[in-house]
Formats: sequence, structure tokens, C-alpha cells
Amino acid sequence: MPEENIKTVYLDNNATTAVDPEVFEAMKPFLCDLYGNASSIHTFGGQIAAHIEKARGHVAELLGAVPSEIMFTSCGTESDNAAIFSAVQICPKRRKVVVSKVEHPAVLNVGKELERKGYRVVEVPVDSCGRIDLESLQELVDDNTALVSVMWANNEIGNIYPVEKIAEIAHKNGALFHTDAVQSVGKVPINLAKSKIDMLSLSGHKLHAPKGVGALYVRRGVRFRPFIIGGHQERGRRGGTENTASIIALGKACELARKYMDFENSEVKKMRDRLEAGVIASISSIRLNGDIENRLPNTTSIAFEYIEGESILMLLDRFGICASSGSACTTGSLEPSHVLRAMGVPYTAAHGSIRFSLSRFTTDAEIDFVLEKLPPVIERLREISPFWNSSKA
Repeated sequence: MPEENIKTVYLDNNATTAVDPEVFEAMKPFLCDLYGNASSIHTFGGQIAAHIEKARGHVAELLGAVPSEIMFTSCGTESDNAAIFSAVQICPKRRKVVVSKVEHPAVLNVGKELERKGYRVVEVPVDSCGRIDLESLQELVDDNTALVSVMWANNEIGNIYPVEKIAEIAHKNGALFHTDAVQSVGKVPINLAKSKIDMLSLSGHKLHAPKGVGALYVRRGVRFRPFIIGGHQERGRRGGTENTASIIALGKACELARKYMDFENSEVKKMRDRLEAGVIASISSIRLNGDIENRLPNTTSIAFEYIEGESILMLLDRFGICASSGSACTTGSLEPSHVLRAMGVPYTAAHGSIRFSLSRFTTDAEIDFVLEKLPPVIERLREISPFWNSSKA
């Protein structure tokens, strides 16, 4: 546990983000005063529908979509599930789904469920930098493929993938294309109006809205089967009373994300690069994981060879420094992340890989603090590591 009076230095923003104060203020009235049900006939409840539609408009603006293409969900995982299960239901004669080996568990584990139902789920390999092999993907997508699902950006290493090209490959074979854009929305420009993407998932808590709200973009003209069946909400595409306060929060977060997009890609990127440069200059035997030239502006994955990532995180935690050894959804596993395994990262480096993910609330002083505390942590762990000592023998 951190020592008393230690300030938290939060560099785990790909796991979740702080709720922006402006987002909190926007949602507060809908927790206390404007608590009506948007489906009610009376004015008190009915007025809520207009606020929900305004929020839908803000989400659509960030994505370059139209409001009718946006469906609110509870999270990115639900959005991924809804997109995949819908695709296979509307194409019942096609029994194949193509994904990448580095997808989030919200996609890969749905693939395992589909395999139990008799579908063939094929995982496209990546190279040592985590880049998708487009030639292999082209060979795998055929006229039996119902869906291709490839993430826009990877949550662990930050790689940005050529989703537009992949969508074209899918369409040439009559398949739908879905992208998990949970990590990319708000960090990279998206214009779905000029895109061939059929469905796109996002999550509020990755862009400074609260947990428990997300959205799924479904392109006009794409048939969709509801994942959650109930009432008429979301134009019949998702039953259940709307989570109004969180929907308002997501709308505000998307409005702010448009405002801060340039900041993410300039100032946040500068801080990330300075962190990397400082680590490279002060610590030996490290490697940067991923495609260094084509990645999110806030993310770096650094492998510290011959030591355990969990040990690094525990010692950093004593200084209030928060980072991650991979996906927050796989924390607790002693195995190296499936992403690093797919890349063929050596065992001695994969186990010591740490992800630092920044946000617009990260400061230069916090980067300085990490650069002060991290080198002695690594030195201490290597002094007691039999693997490090044997490598130097």
C-alpha cells in the first residue's frame, strides 16, 4: 500500500479514467432532480428523452456519424457482444468469424463461445511489433465469413490498426466488419461518414465518463438483432430503461473529447515520449513493445528484462504510482499477456512488461516523479533476481 500522504500518480488510463469534473456536473441533475423515466407520458419524465437525444448527438459528432446510428449500452464489452452476436444471427448460412490474436477478451471469449456453437473462429497472427498480417487476413476471409472484428487500437501496446483497409477486405467477401474502438475514441480522429465500418464499440469510462455506460455504432442499412430484448428503448435495438445520468455524462465526455483531441496528440504524446526517453536513458536491458511509429499518443509498453512485472508494480505502488502489467481484464493471471505471447516477445521480457497510459490530466511533474522512482526500483529487483544475475555471469 502507498505510504500516508503520498499523492497518487495515475498512469493506468487504458484501464479506466477519472471522471472529468465537467462531466460530473453535467450528469448530477439527472441523479437528483431530473430523475424521470424517458418513456413516461407525463412531462416530468418525457422531457428526459430530449436530453438523451442531445447526448446521442454529441457521441455521433465525435464519431462522424448521425445520431440514429448510435445505440447506448452498458459498456464496451456489451457493445462487442451485441455486434458479434447480431452479425452471426443475420448471416446464418455463414459459419466463420475472423478476429486478430490481440483482441480484447470481450471479443476473444465471444469467439470461444461461438466455437462451442459450431462456428469456426480464426485468429489472424501479428508480427513481432504486434502488426496485423494483412495478407494472412485476406487469405482467411472468404464467402463463408459472417464477420471480421479487429480492434482500432490495442489496449496493451497502443498499436493502431488499419481498420479501413480491413473493412474493405471484409466487404469484398460479403462479410460485415466490426471494430472495438474502446481505446481509440477520443484519442484519434474518427470519421465514420467516410468509412466502410459497419459497427463500432466504445466505452464511457475510457474517455472520462463514469463506468457503466457505452455505445455501439451501427451503420445505416446494416441489419441488427437485439442482444438485450425488452421494451422499445433505443429504437427497439436494446431493451431496458435508459441509464440517463450516465448517458448524459457520455455525451458530455464526447463533447470534451473533440475539444481536447489536439491536446491528446500533442501535449500528452510529448509527455509519453519524455517518459520513454527518460527510461531508455536511465535503465539498461529494456525494450519497447509494439509498433512505435503507429500507436496511440498516450500509451507505452516497456519490457524490463529478467524481472517480474508484478514486483515492479508493487514497489511503484508504494510511491503511489499506478501502472499495469497488461489488460485490466486479465489482472491476476501469472501468464504473460496473450498480446505479448502473440508477438513472440521473449519470456524474459514478457514477464517484466509494464504499460504506462497517460491522460490529459497527467502532468509533467508526475512524469518527473516516475523517472525519479522507477530506476532504483528496477535496480533493486535486478539485484535479487537470479535470472538477471545468471544473464550477467
